[in-house]
Amino acid sequence: MQEILKGLRVVEGSAFIAAPSGGMTLAQLGADVIRFDQIGGGIDYRRWPVTEEGKSLYWHSLNKGKRSIAVNFRNEAGRELIQELITAPGEDHGLFVTNFPAKGWLADESLRQRRSDLIYVNLVGDRHGGSALDYTVNSKIGLPFLSGDGETPVNNPFPAWDVLAGQQIAIALLAAERHRRLTGEGQFVRLALADVALATMGHLGYFAEAEINQEARQPMGNHIFGTFGHDFVCKDGRRVMIVGVSPNQWDAIVKVTDTELQVIALEQDLNLDFSQEGDRFKARERLRDLFAPWFADKYFLDVKQALDDAKVCWGPYQSIEELVSNDEDCSEANPLFSRIEQPGIGSYLVPSQAMQFSGLETVPPKPAPQLGQHTDEVLSEILGMDSSQIGKLHDEKVIAGVSGN
Repeated sequence: MQEILKGLRVVEGSAFIAAPSGGMTLAQLGADVIRFDQIGGGIDYRRWPVTEEGKSLYWHSLNKGKRSIAVNFRNEAGRELIQELITAPGEDHGLFVTNFPAKGWLADESLRQRRSDLIYVNLVGDRHGGSALDYTVNSKIGLPFLSGDGETPVNNPFPAWDVLAGQQIAIALLAAERHRRLTGEGQFVRLALADVALATMGHLGYFAEAEINQEARQPMGNHIFGTFGHDFVCKDGRRVMIVGVSPNQWDAIVKVTDTELQVIALEQDLNLDFSQEGDRFKARERLRDLFAPWFADKYFLDVKQALDDAKVCWGPYQSIEELVSNDEDCSEANPLFSRIEQPGIGSYLVPSQAMQFSGLETVPPKPAPQLGQHTDEVLSEILGMDSSQIGKLHDEKVIAGVSGN
């Protein structure tokens, strides 16, 4: 990780994917992100996947590099502590991200009375304030009908909108922080998960296609809409994906499969120009059938060598287990990854940020905190409490350290 945001302090109240991943992005860029949780853990603290001992790999993966405080915020004194922490003074402080409801003790109005230049980023489900998760958003926008047969929806296992919303949270906070530096003004930023999905679909032309062309996107199977790309099976059953988006990528496919004459004949037969992406897409089934025998006649390792030599844009199909076990891109050979010792879990491979800043040194990523690991430290350092005050809060079960897990 590279600490380009060193000095910024962000308080995070979150659960599930989007908000924790936004905070993690900021933490991996060097910000001091302090996550508060209920004593004993919030609703996502033991979420799957878990180890044999019940430790959540999910929670620990999404909270790398943060500090953790455990507070009973069902208690008035606990809520007061969190409010003080969120609005504590400091030029680089007063930054809050959450997907908890912005009402009651976390209402913007209440917090802003304590600090007028507060930057508060609040993620909600939909623009009406209702709840929404990635799967309910995805079902609404139509993408599951573009998989499978086009009649029975097929859900995508990857939570795309949660991940994008997490990045939007980080961008929103940094944009508002820059504005505050220039003007002194705080911001309340409201971000809806459903709107992240709707905006992305609009940016990619799905809605314009339906409105202007009066036609909906059709299921593509393993073809790529608007260009040529498909999977092919090698002689030994291994499968590869090839893509010909740019002219050079397309020419490389034709050359390596030794199908130049057949491709020209197909162009003439269909009255198409395969230098155009759209025409390659129109002929996608015929082109797939034309290239398939070349792959079917060769073992995977020979295909790999030929595609690499020809500079074809391609990738192998492999399971996540195969990726982790055998692919050097998912190993310490890739500077993206490091091996950390996570308390309670053990040693395992973790990524840092994919961004690389030329003017900064790289430092090892930090593990996720133990729940409540930094409670005493944060209250002393930021709120100026002494040991007797902190001890009293422990006695009254307002706060907890690691032993409260």
